[in-house]
Amino acid sequence: MKRIAIILLLGAALPALADRVPLPANTPASYQAECGGCHMAYQPALLSANDWRRTMAGLKDHFGTDAAVDGPAGQEIASFLERNAGNAGKLGSAGEPPRITQTARFVRKHRDIPAKYWKDPRIKSAANCEACHRGAAEGNYSEHDILIRELRR
Repeated sequence: MKRIAIILLLGAALPALADRVPLPANTPASYQAECGGCHMAYQPALLSANDWRRTMAGLKDHFGTDAAVDGPAGQEIASFLERNAGNAGKLGSAGEPPRITQTARFVRKHRDIPAKYWKDPRIKSAANCEACHRGAAEGNYSEHDILIRELRR
């Protein structure tokens, strides 16, 4: 009976865990400094290893900015992203150039968001996770912890 209760509790927790994508404990300081200096340091699991490779290879023109990271720091970041990347089969294609906002998971999770919100000055861009998700930097993307009142579920 005790085992059944534990299994049921664990099963009930799975949906909540699906919305948690924490940064790995081994996140290098160089990743936080180089990437987190311009935008949120996205969790590596949000893109596949191939998409991270393409992102790192295209940093000379990273969405209109030269964000190239050369030398040991660039190698450390690339290795970290690839080691901790998400499952390509579950994420689907991230487009060209790779965008987290074009993965199948992102599209599925945000399909009911009216287009007007992506242009809302509070949000500015679909890539601005922290505008809506209070715990985005910690990897908490729960739809029940949304900052924009109208979008809460």
